[in-house]
Amino acid sequence: MSARNNTRICIVVASVDILGGQAIQALRLLEGLREEPAIEVELLPINPRLPRPLRWLQRIKYVRTLVTSIAYIGSLLIRLPRFDVVHVFSASYFSFLLAPTPAILISKLYGKPVLLNYHSGEAEDHLRRWRRTALPVIKLADRVVVPSDYLVSVFARFGIESERIVNTVDLARFSFRQRQQVAPVLLSNRNLERHYNVECALRAFALVLEQYPNARLLVAGDGSQRNKLRELADTLPVSGVDFLGAIEPKQMPALYDRADIFINASDVDNQPLSIIEAFACGLPVVTTDAGGIPYMIAEGQTGLMVGRGDHKALADRVIRLIGDPELASSLALRAHEECRRYNWMAVRGRWLRLYHKLARKHLAPLAGRVEKAEG
Repeated sequence: MSARNNTRICIVVASVDILGGQAIQALRLLEGLREEPAIEVELLPINPRLPRPLRWLQRIKYVRTLVTSIAYIGSLLIRLPRFDVVHVFSASYFSFLLAPTPAILISKLYGKPVLLNYHSGEAEDHLRRWRRTALPVIKLADRVVVPSDYLVSVFARFGIESERIVNTVDLARFSFRQRQQVAPVLLSNRNLERHYNVECALRAFALVLEQYPNARLLVAGDGSQRNKLRELADTLPVSGVDFLGAIEPKQMPALYDRADIFINASDVDNQPLSIIEAFACGLPVVTTDAGGIPYMIAEGQTGLMVGRGDHKALADRVIRLIGDPELASSLALRAHEECRRYNWMAVRGRWLRLYHKLARKHLAPLAGRVEKAEG
């Protein structure tokens, strides 16, 4: 046991079959860790694909959840024993019950240290409503890591100590473009779910159209609100709205380059990757002040913020940027400087120290038992 000097890490997260911030963050982490000679790392998806003859079961509602959960728990039982640290990505509510909970419980069954990496901006409501189920499971984790000071403060209110390690963006993938003139081309890059309130962005865009009839809104993402939002666009009515659907991560840099303003209207949020990517691409950001966003943006310095649900204020700020390219340029330049906080090298050392500390916690008593047995 003492001869092995590498740390084996299992990252438990949704695969990129489910497009979202957690999957993208896990891939960024995987890429960085695979460059480390003292680390072995593998990804264990919470949504494994069944063998091809059985894959049709995953197309049936309800049956899909059952068979995928069985396959996932089976993979945890088979694969976790060979790892030193289990890094579990986590969202909230029912997702927390289905994915992080089995991973934490089975890790503890095997005596493995667990790092719970919680990302949801809905944490406060989740912990309050699910206090009797979520809190005991979270407290089983050896460490809780969150991407924002906002979530650090939320967990502290429930008696849970957490530490912040920010999300990262592969800046090499994104090209900064300074906009000398600001065209009325807006981009919304959030999943079409209720808490991201893309409806508010549509209503703001309708007001922008009154000033700039040639304006366009690019809506990237998919979700449960898709049909409702399309119907709203027809009702308002607004022209120039392009619903692009889910966009693969490799296609996102080109999409950011098509726009001149990034607009975000979320009601619940944490540390959205889309805002960091907009910073990297030189897009001035107009956003609501949901959740952890005020920890990312200095109002009037690196972006413009308004209250949640205020589509008139969103429209006003967008119109202001279109008419004031000097302001838009200064916001974008200062925001681009902020990107240095969100690259792999800025967080690499913190992740490695954390993994090695947890691995030593696991390996030390195990080595002692081996030595005792050999003695």
